[in-house]
Amino acid sequence: MSGSADFVYVGSYTGESGGEGEGIALLRRDRDTGDLTRLGLAARTPSPSFLARHPTLPVLYAVNELLLGAVSAFAVAPDGSLEPIATGQTGGGHPCHLALTRDGRHLLAANYSSGSVSVLPLGPDGRPGERTDLIDLDGQGPDPERQKAPHAHMVLPDDTGHVLIADLGSDRVWRARLDPLSGRLTGLTAAIVAEPGTGPRHLRPAPDGAVLLVGELSGELSWYRPGNGGLERRGARQITSTTGVNYPSELAVGRDGRFVYVANRGPDTIAIFGWDGDTASRVGEVPTGGTWPRHIALIGDHLYVANERSHSVTVLRIDPETGLPTPQGEPVQEPSPTCFLRWERA
Repeated sequence: MSGSADFVYVGSYTGESGGEGEGIALLRRDRDTGDLTRLGLAARTPSPSFLARHPTLPVLYAVNELLLGAVSAFAVAPDGSLEPIATGQTGGGHPCHLALTRDGRHLLAANYSSGSVSVLPLGPDGRPGERTDLIDLDGQGPDPERQKAPHAHMVLPDDTGHVLIADLGSDRVWRARLDPLSGRLTGLTAAIVAEPGTGPRHLRPAPDGAVLLVGELSGELSWYRPGNGGLERRGARQITSTTGVNYPSELAVGRDGRFVYVANRGPDTIAIFGWDGDTASRVGEVPTGGTWPRHIALIGDHLYVANERSHSVTVLRIDPETGLPTPQGEPVQEPSPTCFLRWERA
């Protein structure tokens, strides 16, 4: 592979979860054009629905979204191949998201079906050790099918030692402090109490310090800033699609902070909002070129979309002035893709 290309790993749902994937796929991304080329299967592992990388080591992590949830760690070779090095149990059901602390000492996983958050310490070589904490969330929301109990959907550690937890089931974003020595979470409080029926799914910090939130059940984008010991909503919430029933999945913020992108499942579109630090104003809504966009990733002037149900990854080129994405090339066929992770090469 030339120096003008990076690796890309794509997570998937495998047969254990009703998907058609085989594990973690390996793709090549051309740095100049943004085009993708599928290289093959990097690792067989059950339902690696979300991926993350170690901040300093060549180690990749995947949740195994199963009833008995797990996290798998892989050593990344220079040719992009993955070598399994360890697996740790999350202690909860169907982990759907994971994140690492900036110092690379701990891994956190959001267990969706059991409504809990796990903490696993990481050794000097990046191997996950025995779980140091498992906290259960509490609460419910008005949706009788989706909100009978808490459902942790995302964990977001920050540089201050705190962790935000998006809880789809209780309409809350929780905040806790992670002790760097014990690996335990303390002081769990509700940083955001969203409108009933919001279904908080994913969070994204903006460069200006705001916290953006997408609600899977309400189909809305909202934003918050620190205030009164928590995070206070600012401005009017924005509907992310004007077409049909919508279950938004992921959001991304442009590198200059001027635009926000939301993936809409159902309409199968990307919503684009202009962002000025106080207000998100609707710019447009464009098709993804696939079905059921579960995850999006921004790299430079390109937006990559993992379309779970059309078994494809599509590439959209973003106009740097207008922020609007347009299709580029043909979709890359990928069975049941759920997550897109760039692995930048030196």
